Amino acid sequence: MTTASWTTDRPWRGIMVATALPLREDLSVDHDAYAAHVRHLLDNGCDGVVPNGSLGEYQTLTPVERARVVRTAVEAAGDAARVMPGVAAYGSAEARRWADQAAEAGCGSVLLLPPNAYRADEQAVRAHYADVARAGIPVVAYNNPVDTKVDLTPGLLARLHAEGSIVAVKEFTGDVRRAYEIAELAPDLDLLIGADDVLLELATAGAAGWIAGYPNAFPATCAALYRAAVAGDLQTALPLYRSLHPLLRWDSRTEFVQAIKLSMDLTGQHGGPTRPPRLPLTGETEAAVRAATEKAVADGHH
Repeated sequence: MTTASWTTDRPWRGIMVATALPLREDLSVDHDAYAAHVRHLLDNGCDGVVPNGSLGEYQTLTPVERARVVRTAVEAAGDAARVMPGVAAYGSAEARRWADQAAEAGCGSVLLLPPNAYRADEQAVRAHYADVARAGIPVVAYNNPVDTKVDLTPGLLARLHAEGSIVAVKEFTGDVRRAYEIAELAPDLDLLIGADDVLLELATAGAAGWIAGYPNAFPATCAALYRAAVAGDLQTALPLYRSLHPLLRWDSRTEFVQAIKLSMDLTGQHGGPTRPPRLPLTGETEAAVRAATEKAVADGHH
């Protein structure tokens, strides 16, 4: 495991922001706002973007919308290698089609959940990743057993890597102990921080990147935090981490899309509404996100 930065030959490393998708009040996709957001992230220290992830509400997009989001990201980034589309789908054939689209667009990698329509066994998981890997584009596995009910354990990740199906894993379990077991079983598999609120712990454990949520609202400060953390500069990283943690923990909660979009709106970015079934934040939840965001702004984060 290594703390190497983003490079064209390993474009899944560094800070890859799982982008929120700006919507208009009629819930149509605002592609101009999305393009501007992608450029803003890259201009403020982030290395790349991950369109069509959970934060990008991919489950609510039509196939036409989903394809256009990738094209918009590629055009706005100016370097397709900096784009890692999410290619999750109920079936392996559909996920493979999205991976083919990403490869044709020149994207540097793709992010793939295990089968998520049912609790798939290991044989099905391995076949799923092998099918998508045949698109010829590097595949980053996304381990989120809370939502998918399929756990990509360190042992299974090592087998997927040995079979040539994955190059890295976005680890979202929050169990920082896994970093060390993954490093022992698959030392050449890149560990990517998958939950904002364990950033410091996984960065110091040797993570090679961060598939991030809250840089959508605070890209420059989050970039400074990540780079200090992977460099082992705790004198810089720890105060930033403590200051941002009341926000970062929202990335691991059910309301993460609404929370990050609200923070974006409060910091001058265009988050906008979410599509159903996600509902606007109300009451104590909205007040907590608003207060944490306003405090971060007052503390000089941006």
